[in-house]
Amino acid sequence: MKTAVMADIKKRLETNVAGNFFVDATCINCDTCRQLAPKSFQEVGEFSAVTHQPEGETEHRQAYRALLACPVGSIGTERSDKAHLQAAMASFPLHLEGGVYYCGFNSEKSFGGNSYVIRHPAGNWLIDSPRYLKRLVQAFENMGGIRYVFLTHEDDVADSARYAKEFGATRIIHRADAHAAPGAEWVVEGGEAVEVSAQFRIIPVPGHTEGSMALLYGDRFLFSGDHLWWDRGSKGLGAPERLVWDQQRLLGSLAKLLSYRFEWVLPGHGDRIRLSADEMAEHLRRLVARRVPAPILSFDGEENK
Repeated sequence: MKTAVMADIKKRLETNVAGNFFVDATCINCDTCRQLAPKSFQEVGEFSAVTHQPEGETEHRQAYRALLACPVGSIGTERSDKAHLQAAMASFPLHLEGGVYYCGFNSEKSFGGNSYVIRHPAGNWLIDSPRYLKRLVQAFENMGGIRYVFLTHEDDVADSARYAKEFGATRIIHRADAHAAPGAEWVVEGGEAVEVSAQFRIIPVPGHTEGSMALLYGDRFLFSGDHLWWDRGSKGLGAPERLVWDQQRLLGSLAKLLSYRFEWVLPGHGDRIRLSADEMAEHLRRLVARRVPAPILSFDGEENK
């Protein structure tokens, strides 16, 4: 697989503004760069492009993070700044809040899906999988290893088997998607939530795939896979409308989440967001109201008679 430093200046897209950073024609439009450096990268046509060359320390750090995280190495520079590059490299996994980190180094195998790690005294959790890199293995070792690898659904398993083998970790996946992780040590059955401990709850949310699941940590962090995300365009929560296994089941799963409180939505694809629990609940209610016809489903997911 191509590394993140091999973008080809000969394939530089014409949609890039002039300057040091550029996106080449191998871009898969996965949105990773636009999440990490929204001031510099935007969607132009069918690809991402540099629409603003980074200025200042913060924007340069964000742009180099995007370069490193790009799953197909489509971001390049005419002149590399080693200090900024090394600082961006050292920042991954990127701490978000409360012992929760974004891994970086997104994998092409999951179409650039985000992955996360939770640092916890009872054992660390890896949520979905980044690329398998010695840099991340060392970082996870420094954190105390990985006890669980939680797989939100079949699309984002990436190099999870290698990480599980490296750390002797338990992979968790739903029965309906278990074909994507042969030999997974913990296969979740059915549609009921599973309380792993007082702080960790597994919530089946079928819809995008039959075996989609979310992980709720500390009643604050919802790792939602490809089930729920923040839409920067509408400035509200979004959910898939295509590439959906069962639209009605998806709508019921969205309604199910109204029973829970959380402040963060941490998706595989789409923007992550932190709001107050009340604000998050209101945005979720709005999404459900838009997507769930009142005569079909109530907020608890049961059919209205």
